[in-house]
Amino acid sequence: MEKRWVINEPGDEETIESLSQALGVDQVVANLLVQRGVKTFDQAKAFFRPSLDDLHDPFLMKDMDKAVNRLVTALNNQERILIYGDYDVDGTTSVALVYTFLKKHFDYIDYYIPDRYSEGYGISLKGIDFAAESNVSLVVALDCGIKAMAKIAYAKEKGIDFIICDHHTPDEVLPQAVAVLDPKREDCQYPCDCLSGCGVGFKLMQGISQQLNWPFDDLIPLLDLVAVSVASDIVPIVGENRVLAHFGLIQLNNHPRLGLKTIMDLAGVDKDLSVNDIVFKVGPRINAAGRIQSGRHAVQLLIVEEEDAAVLIGDTINTMNEDRKELDHNITDEALERLNKAEKTQSKKSTVLFDRNWHKGVIGIVASRMIETYYRPTVILTESNGMATGSARSVDGFDLYQAISACSDLLENFGGHKYAAGLTMKLSNVPAFKERFEAYVQNNISEDMLIPQIKIDAKIKLSDITPKFFRLLKQFEPYGPKNMTPIFISEEVVDYGYSRQVGKNKEHLKLSVVDDIRDGNVMSGIAFSMGKMYPKIAKGAPFNICYSLQENEYMGKVETQMMIRDLKIS
Repeated sequence: MEKRWVINEPGDEETIESLSQALGVDQVVANLLVQRGVKTFDQAKAFFRPSLDDLHDPFLMKDMDKAVNRLVTALNNQERILIYGDYDVDGTTSVALVYTFLKKHFDYIDYYIPDRYSEGYGISLKGIDFAAESNVSLVVALDCGIKAMAKIAYAKEKGIDFIICDHHTPDEVLPQAVAVLDPKREDCQYPCDCLSGCGVGFKLMQGISQQLNWPFDDLIPLLDLVAVSVASDIVPIVGENRVLAHFGLIQLNNHPRLGLKTIMDLAGVDKDLSVNDIVFKVGPRINAAGRIQSGRHAVQLLIVEEEDAAVLIGDTINTMNEDRKELDHNITDEALERLNKAEKTQSKKSTVLFDRNWHKGVIGIVASRMIETYYRPTVILTESNGMATGSARSVDGFDLYQAISACSDLLENFGGHKYAAGLTMKLSNVPAFKERFEAYVQNNISEDMLIPQIKIDAKIKLSDITPKFFRLLKQFEPYGPKNMTPIFISEEVVDYGYSRQVGKNKEHLKLSVVDDIRDGNVMSGIAFSMGKMYPKIAKGAPFNICYSLQENEYMGKVETQMMIRDLKIS
């Protein structure tokens, strides 16, 4: 698939020069910092040396005082408390975090994860009824609830108070809960508005700790869960999130809780766990429980304290993950086959597919996989409880939420954000939705948006890649939104004579290249699925590469290697 290379605008020259001199780094590194909003020595110090002292006062968050006071009242009166959370990674880590911390101080506490299939996302009537039957008087809702006006009112009728800890964008009217903690509230001045749901839960625990003079050190073991949520929910890793992720990764690598250690072992992550490892190895296993059976399994593993039980639950979840992978691959194959056979597929600018037999738990993954082949806004629908329900994913620059909003009269409910959403409609409305959604996309998407782009930080020479340069790049971690892995362009490179095809079917390319034969700066790189380019490269044709840098260890030797993102013959 053709890709667009888009070079980010460089920072202000004067600022780059000043920062370069203040830090003693070259201008390429200084530019990378300025592009990320780091413009002064003090900002650079905070960026490169995160400190727990930089965490914000939790009481800066709107309603934090109300939430903490209600929890203290519940503690003093020995009320029954229910910790309620969504079934995905952010929700289950949130529940595990708040439950394990409060369990040390509350005798009457339980947790609840709604069933994806019978209850759906967020606060459910069944969950409220469970709370009422269990004599619960306070529910702490995590990673959900910000739009549950009717459900919170129903709970109030039953004498149940709610504290909502959410991070999704609220409507103009908020639920009538005792406290609504959401840094995205318009009237909330909290300095970091991009916390994960688990991050909001952590701030609540920090708040009650400050109120009751519990030691801050008791919060540190919770940071492994926060790091998993920050990485898996793909929130910006800047500001407070960067501090939480940094120290959460330290906790994960040195003192992970038993359940996470079990998942890491099953995933084959034995050292130097990174955000990437969480996104692709740890997070999917936690998610699998809610996709295939119940998110309650994930919470059980995240709070387990006995090794035998951890192994048993971990094996069960790992099996669910294998089932999940088989399901999403099979459904993706079916969906692609249907599209390939469909007439006028190439002229469409969106994909909307419905099959009543597709598994509800994996259709979001399928939507993402479809975009890898047909790069356009995609909605995958299946049948659940007599309705068509689905997941939608977008392409860079296109507001999916607005597109779905334009079809809202055909929907029973929907929610999400610019690049991902969920929706439900009557089965009879599916054909009309397909037409309306396609028409909206046709009228509002540009041709450029239909070509995947690679955002590039800077153009550099291979001679710029020194050991010091790479050491500084490593200090940019942890990577994530608003601090993505730096990607570079080097132009007019040529084969140094040792490039070759690799892989079982010679589908990959192992590169050995130079951009100036006189300086002898030879760089190696790996280009997956680009083996077909080898004949031209071997003939000496100059080419341009865009790539990130990584450390490669082979037979005890460690070297800096280019991870090729794309390659174009000059």
